[in-house]
Amino acid sequence: MYYLDTSKGHDILQDLVAIILENKNYLSEVDGAIGDGDHGINMAKGFRQCGEAIDGQSLSLSKGLGKLASVLMGSIGGSMGPLYGSLFLGMATAVKDKDTIDEAAFGEMLANGLRSLQDISDAQVGDKCLLDTLVPAVEAYQHAVANGDDFTVALERMRQSAEQGKESTRDLVSNIGRSARLGERSRGHLDAGAVSCCLLLTQLADSTESRLQQQAA
Repeated sequence: MYYLDTSKGHDILQDLVAIILENKNYLSEVDGAIGDGDHGINMAKGFRQCGEAIDGQSLSLSKGLGKLASVLMGSIGGSMGPLYGSLFLGMATAVKDKDTIDEAAFGEMLANGLRSLQDISDAQVGDKCLLDTLVPAVEAYQHAVANGDDFTVALERMRQSAEQGKESTRDLVSNIGRSARLGERSRGHLDAGAVSCCLLLTQLADSTESRLQQQAA
């Protein structure tokens, strides 16, 4: 059985910061097709501030995610700050006071993040938004765990479904946000929030998997 030592929070958070900073220009390019073109700039601003705030600190996964949530809510304009802030705050709450988490607890962390986000948003899968990535990824992970798959297999299912969810937004018509005003003209383009969510979930899976430990028999 695999488990994650939650004291590795700082390292995992720095990986999430790095993936957003590395894709700053790409995210703004994607957003520029049907939006304001500032998604990468705003996301990079928030994640950079988080990286600076936790630099040199020894943080649990819960405290790291909580810090990220706080920074994003306070620094990103528009809807993305509250949405991502709520997601990471929900995740942080689910693993509070846990020294280790197994595949089931990791799944509950994902699910609680999703619930927290949905508490503040009326968006649905199919609206061409980050939920088109997040919901299938969380569901695929939980389905794998329910089927008895181990931690690593469940993480791979999450990666695959996040990628498929992101790609699904290309053929959708936007129903929310500023891109909704474009109607049919929004079809044929990826949603920037779905792309950033895919990047974050994929990196979270990679960072978690690389730090898994196996429980002695």
